[in-house]
Amino acid sequence: MKKIIFATGNQNKMREIREIYEDLGYEILSMKEAGISVDIVEDGKTFEENALIKARAIADQVDAIVLADDSGLEIDYLNKEPGIYSARYMGEDTSYDIKNANLIERLDGVPKEKRTARFVCAVAAVFPDGSEKVVRGTIEGYIGWEPEGENGFGYDPIFYVDAYGCSTAAMSREEKNAISHRGNALRKMKEELIKYENTGC
Repeated sequence: MKKIIFATGNQNKMREIREIYEDLGYEILSMKEAGISVDIVEDGKTFEENALIKARAIADQVDAIVLADDSGLEIDYLNKEPGIYSARYMGEDTSYDIKNANLIERLDGVPKEKRTARFVCAVAAVFPDGSEKVVRGTIEGYIGWEPEGENGFGYDPIFYVDAYGCSTAAMSREEKNAISHRGNALRKMKEELIKYENTGC
């Protein structure tokens, strides 16, 4: 069976990619499942650069399609913080409960129209022939006044989407996959994978 190695150890991401790519006929493995252990320094200046850094680091070690993503939260009022530092904001070992509470506190007194934010996800692919593709997916929303929901992870409990009237953590997994930044980016990359299968480029 053809393989895709997804450069993550995050089981939430693995579940999401498997659900979206289940009809492609690939075996999809995390780095750990593929037996790969690599220290990757994400020193890019954009989500796209960091995704490519991760994908290239793994592609050097395997003969398979390698996918990697870099994602984060941009809050307009905070000059697009935490941005590419979303995972490392306030320290990598700091819980998201603390990170989310801090961001809500920093927006204290800020009206809804100025609390606009988006989740961004760049997905990079490195193919066995050395070719590369990068796509970006986003979802627009705003930062709420309190965390809500148990279904998401990371910043999901404070990221609200008007059309649904709730946070992305309060949505069902199917609803979130349909509109999420990662879902959007993974579907765009799915088109690139199909193109690669059909043309070899």
